[in-house]
Amino acid sequence: MSWWSKIDGQFHELRATQAEWKAEHERVKAERRARGEHGRLPEELGPPPTGFALLPWVLMGLGAFSNIVQGKTGNPWLGGLGLLTFNSLYVYVVFRAFHKEARNAASTRVALGLMTLLTCALVGGFGGSWLAFFPLLGLAAGAILRGPYLGRFALGLSALAGVVAGLKEGWDAVGVVYGTFLSMMVTAAILSLSEAVRELRAAREELARQAVEKERLRFSRDLHDLLGHTLSVIVVKSEAARRLAPRSMDAALEQVSDIEAVGRQALTEIREAVTGYREGSLATELDRARSALDAAGIEPVVRQSGPPLSAQTEALLGWVVREAVTNAVRHSSATTCTISVEGAAETVVLRVTDDGVGAAAVTDRTVGGTGIKGLTERLATAGGSLEAGPGARGGFVVRAELPSGERDSAPDAALTESV
Repeated sequence: MSWWSKIDGQFHELRATQAEWKAEHERVKAERRARGEHGRLPEELGPPPTGFALLPWVLMGLGAFSNIVQGKTGNPWLGGLGLLTFNSLYVYVVFRAFHKEARNAASTRVALGLMTLLTCALVGGFGGSWLAFFPLLGLAAGAILRGPYLGRFALGLSALAGVVAGLKEGWDAVGVVYGTFLSMMVTAAILSLSEAVRELRAAREELARQAVEKERLRFSRDLHDLLGHTLSVIVVKSEAARRLAPRSMDAALEQVSDIEAVGRQALTEIREAVTGYREGSLATELDRARSALDAAGIEPVVRQSGPPLSAQTEALLGWVVREAVTNAVRHSSATTCTISVEGAAETVVLRVTDDGVGAAAVTDRTVGGTGIKGLTERLATAGGSLEAGPGARGGFVVRAELPSGERDSAPDAALTESV
């Protein structure tokens, strides 16, 4: 088998792994849909409640309407106007109770205040069946009012109902006090509970969406960093093999062997990235960096000092080395690349410096893509920082600083779309 056939075989294996991942992804999505974990609200919740749920309670005023029709009200025209106005205010208030902004609006509170004054006037003027307007007022107030002062409002409204109804009907007003307090508190409790349940379900849906998005971004970022570096190394070593083949077949075959090893390692890393179990190693990345730089004709200089690093710090610095070396191989046209790791008790500093030139190369490495931006976000969540740009003496410098010890990092920040 020729060495070009080996390279083609490695790419076919990469494509096969990608197809396997897609099939697994579709299978997981199907299972989630079957279990109802796709983030939609369950069907049994139904539509959110509206003012129509409280509209039938207007029928409590039928007794007053009956008195007007039968002529038992002293001033039927005034009573009819009062009944129409009360019902209009009631409908206005309860339909605004199911929208937080409308519920807290000043116009809604004014309408509730007018209902209170009108109820006092109607009950004080007519009495009898008109006493039922206080429980209706309590129901409307319970639909509007929320918060720690609800109990005080309920007691205050009930006391007002007792005073007004007591002056008109005496001890018969006790039932009005009880009905006003109960209707207000029960309505507020039911609507608050319904609202809380829906908010909790919406929060759960949002958390599920964020979890899926975070996993998608993790995989996208890892795939970018893994394949960007690996394919760059394969291209560089393939070019080296092509140059060496006419002069030394043994040297060319050595490069082909490296390509095969890189391809197999890439397959392993992609599988680990898919399952989320990939762990970076700074020592491994430094070895790979030397090999990639040598193949690209760039002299590698690696210096490392300081105490042992935590696993998280090593993994993050490994990503930085991989990305910086990949960019140096792609864009720098450098002759030397220096990688230094300087550890201390509190922090560790990584510098990747090359002597490449060219404004276009600098622009390619600092603008667009997800590499440097994604690494900056990764390091920021771990309490570190990343700087990348032209060096003071030319070339390009990538500088990363991280705490030496372990640190609980926040969720990965969202990445920008790759170019």
